[in-house]
Amino acid sequence: MNDKPNLSERAEVLLKSLVERYINDGQPVSSRTLAREAGLDVSPATVRNVMADLEDMGFIKAPHTSAGRVPTPRGYRVFVDYLLKVRPMDTRALRAIEHRFSSIRDPQQVLATAGDLLSQITHLAGMVTPPRRPDAGLRQLEFLNLARNRILAILVTDDGRVQNRVINTERSYAPGELVEAANYFNEKYAGRTLEEVRRSLLVDLERDTAEMHRTMVAATEMARQVFVEPEDGGGGDLMVSGERNLFDVPELCDVNKLRQLFDAFKAKQDLLHLLDKSMRARRVQIFIGDESGYEMLTDCSVVAAPYEVDGRVVGTLGVIGPVRMSYEEVIPVVDVTARLLGSALRG
Repeated sequence: MNDKPNLSERAEVLLKSLVERYINDGQPVSSRTLAREAGLDVSPATVRNVMADLEDMGFIKAPHTSAGRVPTPRGYRVFVDYLLKVRPMDTRALRAIEHRFSSIRDPQQVLATAGDLLSQITHLAGMVTPPRRPDAGLRQLEFLNLARNRILAILVTDDGRVQNRVINTERSYAPGELVEAANYFNEKYAGRTLEEVRRSLLVDLERDTAEMHRTMVAATEMARQVFVEPEDGGGGDLMVSGERNLFDVPELCDVNKLRQLFDAFKAKQDLLHLLDKSMRARRVQIFIGDESGYEMLTDCSVVAAPYEVDGRVVGTLGVIGPVRMSYEEVIPVVDVTARLLGSALRG
């Protein structure tokens, strides 16, 4: 939260009314309209003077030659931090979200449901990062044959969590070979954190395989797909839902803007870095326009919140949409979904 600007009560009321009106209909707001809707007993001339002051301070601007004014990202920031009154979610909507989560047990489906709910309720793009526990330790890794050149890797951490991953191998392995490879791997890495295992594997992968025992090669190769390679070439750490909702946003309908945004969805690293900031903040975070630090998000806002499992922050979720979004409605949806996601994963 930035330092609160020194605005008069009248200026605050007019800025709040202007932002709310612009969010609602997307049209520049005139002083006459503002004088009528702000609820202040002042003349349009007085409103024009206050609007001129707000424009000088960089909170509003005149688009093109329009007589009306629109909020700037700085004006949105003041609105979000100091003028917005966020209302609790409608009880019926809250119960509907709770019901969706209560009917699912598979963790992966729970995460996907969270993203789907965010996009469906807000009509924006929903984002969810899977739980990450870098301090979780490895208890054991097992390999089971599924079919030719396909193996099920079962990873068990010291906090009792189980992760399954289907991996592809260059050749088929006999059951005895899989047991031998798993034994070798567990003897070497059991007790280390998952991040330590990943780093050690990266070092082992650079070694000359000709100098390694066949069991070591097999174990390292199979473990590489579990610990090092993301499941979908880079997107395993971020799930995105409802991207097509952004096609309906007038401010983002420019082809180049959409292309940049969808490239960001595909690469995901910049979005992950942004969501990591929210993960450290432990509360709802809002990045407006160029506050994100990324050019492709200049015309967008990101509303994100961390979610907890057993009292520990393990991931983040949020929405991405135009700067002109209904923050009053979006913020509680993101906050509530984060809380319910943590509860569902805990359950």
